[in-house]
Amino acid sequence: MTHVAVVLSDKPLTLADVTAAARGPLQITLAAGVRERMMAARSVVDAHLRDGIAVYGLNTGLGGNIGHRIDHDAVAAFQAQMVRARIAGIGGPLSLETCRAALFCRIAGLAKGGAGVSLDVFDLLMAMLAHDIVPVLPSRGSLGTGDLIMSMSMAAAVIGRGRVYFGGRIVEASDALKATGLAPVQLGAKDGLSVANASAVTTAMAALSLEALGDLLRLHIATSALAFEGYGANTRIFDPRLAAIRPAAGQEDAAALFRHALQNSSLHTPQPGRKVQDALSFRTLAQVTGTTLAAYAAACREVEIELNGAADNPLVLVDEEEIHSAANFHTPAIALAFDTLAISLVHLATASAQRSIKLMTGRLSGLPNYLSPVGGSSAGFVPMQKALAALQAEIRLKAAPASLDALSVSDTVEDVAPMTPLTITKLDEQIALCRWMITLEAMFAAQACSLRAQNEPDQQLGTAAAWLHTEIRAIVPALEEDRETGPDAQMLHDRLWCTETAQAMRSLFTGVSANLA
Repeated sequence: MTHVAVVLSDKPLTLADVTAAARGPLQITLAAGVRERMMAARSVVDAHLRDGIAVYGLNTGLGGNIGHRIDHDAVAAFQAQMVRARIAGIGGPLSLETCRAALFCRIAGLAKGGAGVSLDVFDLLMAMLAHDIVPVLPSRGSLGTGDLIMSMSMAAAVIGRGRVYFGGRIVEASDALKATGLAPVQLGAKDGLSVANASAVTTAMAALSLEALGDLLRLHIATSALAFEGYGANTRIFDPRLAAIRPAAGQEDAAALFRHALQNSSLHTPQPGRKVQDALSFRTLAQVTGTTLAAYAAACREVEIELNGAADNPLVLVDEEEIHSAANFHTPAIALAFDTLAISLVHLATASAQRSIKLMTGRLSGLPNYLSPVGGSSAGFVPMQKALAALQAEIRLKAAPASLDALSVSDTVEDVAPMTPLTITKLDEQIALCRWMITLEAMFAAQACSLRAQNEPDQQLGTAAAWLHTEIRAIVPALEEDRETGPDAQMLHDRLWCTETAQAMRSLFTGVSANLA
């Protein structure tokens, strides 16, 4: 079993660290000073307990029970009671990768010292990650005001309760610990809350979602470039001077990405009959894509802030030897960023659908109607316009903001919430739909390029467009007569959204854009 190695230190973690951690077992080591800081934080917790200072979740009840004081002798028992009572999430389990990433994020957060967790609890969490014992987390239960209900399954596993992913199966936590020579620990004061009351699940979900979105954006750029080639559109729209004179968010980066994708294209050579300007779905590619790139970069920034921050409540201030109630677990910045991304993807998808339709419209493209070389009664690709319209409607539906709805819970103490996990889940569903939209555009664009080459034998596709055209033709042959196009689209979808294609796209666009590193 291959282990990824990570050192937790004062150096900020990145989203790439989270996605790497999601892929397999992880061996964590601590840089000098990290363990000492955690020990000092634990000493602050012990001192507050000893001195009888009221601290939320240490010697008080939670939520609406905050007014109830826990007797000193009952503090240890209260931790196990608190954990068991809050295994209250519902729905199917999150994926193994998401759960593994969440465990990593929580360990990284605990290492900051803000939780004051007991060291034996922390050490067991690290050992579990190294042995790939991953607590199974429910998919529903967090409102974005901390992931307490979802994350409490981590605390349950530490005391040998609940279920974990282990050895390719879901098993009882106690059995997995025993199989690897590990043993449950007894939670000390505040430990249950320390493990669970933060935003590790949200952070993990967001990091994996943004990785998928980055791959989507790269393939969108390559596909749009291929459509540009097939339509014979005017490349001057990507002139850096045009982008720079009104540098709206992400616009200059997007123009640079499209120039790179169309590098060496014969479109740059003036030809008779080429249009002075094209429809907006082609002409505004830099503007529409740039907006999404900027939203993507903003979301990445907010999630990395969360990853490297201390979202604990209560929060231990080690140097001051104080503990304070805090609200850093509240994640509206991430929720708003993901809602914004969802809206921006509608603009991206609508333009994609419009390009696809225009490629099929002979009077606009100069190609055979419906991209059929047969003509006459041939349907070509036109029946798939219904699929485009259905996808666009569903993508638009997924853009409805999720961060605006909240109910008062916990005896009305928790009376606002950003619904951050829902904004992420909704975006994931939208990304899946956008993948189909891009798949269809790629298939139509490849057909347009094949047809255009018949009249332009000297046609040369740009860098990204040529790579993509070759990949498409390896899976789907050019349409020469009416045939079943749905199965073609399925085969192409499977090829375009595999790991190998994602890696190729990352290599192709490396270093071109600051917003899409």
